[in-house]
Amino acid sequence: MQRLTAESVTLAYDRRVIAEDLSVAIPDNSFTVIVGPNACGKSTLLRALSRMLKPSGGRVLLDGQTIQSLPARQVARTLGLLPQSSVAPDGITVGDLVARGRYPHQGLLRQWSQEDERIVGESMAATGVAGLADRCVDELSGGQRQRVWIAMALAQQTPLLLLDEPTTFLDIQHQLEILDLCAELHETQGRTLVAVLHDLNQAARYATHLIAMRGGRIAAEGAPGDVVTAGLVERVFGVRARVIDDPETGTPLVVPLARRGGASSAPRASASGAAAGVTAAAS
Repeated sequence: MQRLTAESVTLAYDRRVIAEDLSVAIPDNSFTVIVGPNACGKSTLLRALSRMLKPSGGRVLLDGQTIQSLPARQVARTLGLLPQSSVAPDGITVGDLVARGRYPHQGLLRQWSQEDERIVGESMAATGVAGLADRCVDELSGGQRQRVWIAMALAQQTPLLLLDEPTTFLDIQHQLEILDLCAELHETQGRTLVAVLHDLNQAARYATHLIAMRGGRIAAEGAPGDVVTAGLVERVFGVRARVIDDPETGTPLVVPLARRGGASSAPRASASGAAAGVTAAAS
């Protein structure tokens, strides 16, 4: 039995239905990435899996129980979430915000400990924000703030970690650093990660399980090597492309075709250019 599943859920905001009769099972100990065009329902699905959005039909199960029926603190000790947009309290420092990731583990019989201090320090070091511990969060750049929020999610130390577009606001170097960190958490700590990404090539490179969505439905899912095909890219994203092996990793690499009539005058796309181009296609 997978720890996190959705069974025939209908997801809606007010009366606007985003997805209907949607079922998904997140493989345990996987790095699952959800991709798809804008407004296809991928972030909405992540909100439902994290208990932030209650399905209007069907149910989300965490460890075999309806997630809405579980105590909030129990969910918070099992499942961590980095939402797409996070707002920090005015004047809070980086160290204090990251420390809030330890709150689900506190209680009447367990107060702040040296272990909590160690975990907070390790989480900040892992995301490269240890040197910002005494800075106010609202003084930081967008990329720095994103890394602080990820540090807080890491400090929560949950076996399940959900991240909604974790590379937003980051340059390519920091995007890769965050995704490398996610891959390390999955590989060395056995955590189950679920992330929404816009860049299809990054998704194919890092995911062990890929879910492609379109129009509120699952278009395909499985190992990236099985899922990412030219047909899928055209069907889901409306982009004609070739899919080749990434020369670095052997994972699928999507190369958008040159625009018609422009192939003779346009330079040939490099692998790195293709990786950048497909981001726009996937947005």
